[in-house]
Amino acid sequence: MNILVTGGAGFIGSHTVVALHEAGFNPVIIDDFSNSNPMVLERLEKITGKRITCYDQNCCDTTALQAIFDTEKIDGVIHFAAFKAVGESMAYPLKYYRNNLDSILALLETMIPAGVQHLIFSSSCTVYGNPDQLPVTEDTPIKPAMSVYGNTKRIGEEIFRDLVSTGNPLKVIALRYFNPIGAHPTGLIGELPTGTPNNLVPFVTQTAAGIRPELTVYGNDYDTPDGSCIRDYIHVMDLAEAHVAAIKRLFDLPLPTHFDEINVGTGQGNSVLEIIKAFEKVTGKPLPYTIGKRRMGDIPSIYADVTKSTQKLDWKAKRTLEESLADAWRWQQGL
Repeated sequence: MNILVTGGAGFIGSHTVVALHEAGFNPVIIDDFSNSNPMVLERLEKITGKRITCYDQNCCDTTALQAIFDTEKIDGVIHFAAFKAVGESMAYPLKYYRNNLDSILALLETMIPAGVQHLIFSSSCTVYGNPDQLPVTEDTPIKPAMSVYGNTKRIGEEIFRDLVSTGNPLKVIALRYFNPIGAHPTGLIGELPTGTPNNLVPFVTQTAAGIRPELTVYGNDYDTPDGSCIRDYIHVMDLAEAHVAAIKRLFDLPLPTHFDEINVGTGQGNSVLEIIKAFEKVTGKPLPYTIGKRRMGDIPSIYADVTKSTQKLDWKAKRTLEESLADAWRWQQGL
């Protein structure tokens, strides 16, 4: 089956392309490389042994999407393409609303007339805001988003839910993921931020490599055991394999329409200071860091209840935090 992977040259997208190939699917990429690098395509060829078809196009372009659907006979879609920096979304909200929501609408306006029913949506645990109870389940109340980025994910889910509830022939699973880290074990693909990293682990690896002078821990006065923020860190290949399990589930569903949301995490939280200590232990590299002020939009703690992903997808995260950090460091060393 031909699976269109929007944003397929990005961090999570590229690893999902590998997982799809390994599962017997034929991934087709659309990516405008606004937040990714074309060299990823060569790396994917080395890993998979085949040249992955890629269209250098923007997902908001319905004409381009129509041509891809006509040419490639698409059977399903995994939609990653979106701007994703929380801080930037607060500085440029219209940019984020335009790109992240227009791409969803353009996809749906192309998919539905083409008779393509199956879609996995890249959602986020940011839809829970600052939760009252942990771990968060899929029934945890959705709170006002802490960022424009998070709000685009919440609105995206609502668009899919509304379309399904009004009888459109769509089967959609929104995967709400937590904090993807790590890299492919070959070290050929990984997280490649442009400019200053927005995520913790690339900042950790760049500091260890001497690219950054030191790491800033944003706040050590949160209501957590060591005062630093707690997150659910999942290896990117585990996350990629969850997408494969989800698309398989959609193809197996006999229902004419379907919408569901599923958490994808490890079910365990680790603090920022624990990540630093674990990285130092795995690599033997000391990490210089300072304690800074709290960062706007950060919540103290969040981690997943993974009961639903285990039951519905027959999937569990299997790679350890130490494996994730070792793979991230291998990737950084190869850059």
